[in-house]
Amino acid sequence: MESAKFITLEGIDGAGKTTQLESLVAWLRERKVPTVVTREPGGTPLGEQLRAILLDKSMVMHPETEALLMFAARREHLDKVIVPALAQGSWVISDRFTDASFAYQGGGRGLRWEKLEALESWTQGGLQPDLTLYFDVSVALGQQRVGAIKTRDRFEQEQPDFHQRVREAYLMRARQFPQRICVIDAHQPVDAVKAAVEHLLNNLLATGSE
Repeated sequence: MESAKFITLEGIDGAGKTTQLESLVAWLRERKVPTVVTREPGGTPLGEQLRAILLDKSMVMHPETEALLMFAARREHLDKVIVPALAQGSWVISDRFTDASFAYQGGGRGLRWEKLEALESWTQGGLQPDLTLYFDVSVALGQQRVGAIKTRDRFEQEQPDFHQRVREAYLMRARQFPQRICVIDAHQPVDAVKAAVEHLLNNLLATGSE
């Protein structure tokens, strides 16, 4: 059995994460890889309640409050879902993780990265994903996709300059951790993005089997 891996998917709103998440999970399960699928904020009963608060577009809160709620949900997520699943040998696939906090609360809201780094260290210690797939797309295309499929939540309704700061923060984070974060051009057709993801998964599977 391959050793357990922790994979996260990241991107601005409208980058196509949901479509690729479904394909990724199907690809792993076809290969009999035990897989747990989860999301942030959320993943636990408490996390889902916090998600409802954080995404409620009628809610107004201080940026630091927002960050603290995100990390509170993450602490519970790690304790109840991620760490136990990895310990049992399952691969964990999460729609967003800590890179999203650096992008949205750091880049979007303007919180100092030092504060987020302190929360990251406190909340998860040295645990990091084995692989992070960052789907990079322009703000204009991301907003077009979001507007075409659903009513916007509290983050999705932010102005384009907010989402541009989020994208720039993601790219900065990718430059900071190039060994973990793989940037995938999400402007490509869905099948091309899927092929790029499967190539990375094949490499990770090969590494896990050694």
